[in-house]
Amino acid sequence: MEPTNAKELLHSIAARLVEQGYSPAAPRSLDETGLNETLVDSLICKHLAAAGQESGRSIAENICLSFAILEDRLQRLRTRQILTHRGPAPLNDYIYSLTDQGREFALRAAEACAYRGPAPVPLTDYVNSVEAQTITAEAIKRRQLEQAFKDILVNPALFARLGPAVNSGAGLFLYGAPGNGKTTLAERITLCFGQNLWVPRALIVEGEIIKFFDEAYHFPVPPSKHKILRNEATDRRWVLIRRPTVVVGGELTMDSLEIRHNAHTRVSEAPLQLKSNCGSLLIDDFGRQRMSHVELLNRWIVPLEKRYDYLTLSSGKKIQVPFDQLIIFSTNLDPTTELKDEAFLRRIPYKVYVPDPDEAEFHQLFELTAPSVGCVYNAQAVEHLLANHYRPINREMRRCHPRDILMQVHNYCVYNELPMEMKPEYLDMAVSNYFTVVVN
Repeated sequence: MEPTNAKELLHSIAARLVEQGYSPAAPRSLDETGLNETLVDSLICKHLAAAGQESGRSIAENICLSFAILEDRLQRLRTRQILTHRGPAPLNDYIYSLTDQGREFALRAAEACAYRGPAPVPLTDYVNSVEAQTITAEAIKRRQLEQAFKDILVNPALFARLGPAVNSGAGLFLYGAPGNGKTTLAERITLCFGQNLWVPRALIVEGEIIKFFDEAYHFPVPPSKHKILRNEATDRRWVLIRRPTVVVGGELTMDSLEIRHNAHTRVSEAPLQLKSNCGSLLIDDFGRQRMSHVELLNRWIVPLEKRYDYLTLSSGKKIQVPFDQLIIFSTNLDPTTELKDEAFLRRIPYKVYVPDPDEAEFHQLFELTAPSVGCVYNAQAVEHLLANHYRPINREMRRCHPRDILMQVHNYCVYNELPMEMKPEYLDMAVSNYFTVVVN
């Protein structure tokens, strides 16, 4: 069926780009990089100020621009007596170092902005990359969800509700009692989507450099996993990563959702929602943040509706950036009773309850966990546990209990140099340790 309006057309184009495999083309000239001569010259000089001396090709490798682009800049800097030759290098190259005038130039450049390293990517190029790699163009099917959850136990009714929620690409609430695997579910959801995407190492907006690539959230794909002639075909200012899942919990503050500017170095850091674009953003333990949950909800209302966000540069200027991720709220709060903001709940169309396991699932969880701690599953021991420590006092079962209890048994057996076994008396001992703290 043909697209009927501009929005559907854009979505259709983005879907085709994703299918064909987006990759940022290597620029063939300085103009194609979107950067000006002054910025590139300052990156060259700041790098040499730290390195001392290097060949032109080595400088190009560190700045992530081709030697063909930098060769002219190196020659011009030498003509201006900012650089000097220290000797020849292979492949028609030279060893370069800074002159006294060049060291002054590098010092002034560092005072203006301390950033050195890969050349940044203009914001417009990044926006285009998000449209080409958008997570909303991925049509998730049941088999993909099953593959992502293949090694964990998920309640069939929960699985049936989770699939359409993930497929929508819109936000969702995962709510229920603590310890039932909401965080694990959220982290697995990203695996349903296409695995890899390109992200810039740094951005430049209105002359301000914003560090984007973050090793805490962005995991590069090993070069052997993608057959690409990176020196010729792709722009080295970009990194191929696994589709990201950014997880934040009680430590989340409003500052984390804004561009963080360092007044001393004059280098900025991208906010969390920008780093999670084309992936998933999990707000774990929603309601336990330092700010009120109402304040955090209000911060998301416009981005969830419009699929773009507004951020403020150090100059005070506001810029529009993509807000293109599956946002997941994992919470112990009941959104239907404790979050009464109708405007916000309308923008999070799926509210998925993660229930406690029943006794049959509890047995299955023990059976699934037993090999990971080095013991054989014992159904009679689990039945003993239920009969003596759960049913008599109506203790609620949680999906984390089998793992936590068996880890206590494992630690006990290792310490006492005993064979690792799922014995009733070992489970009694683990319960006396574990629930004394959790319940009382």
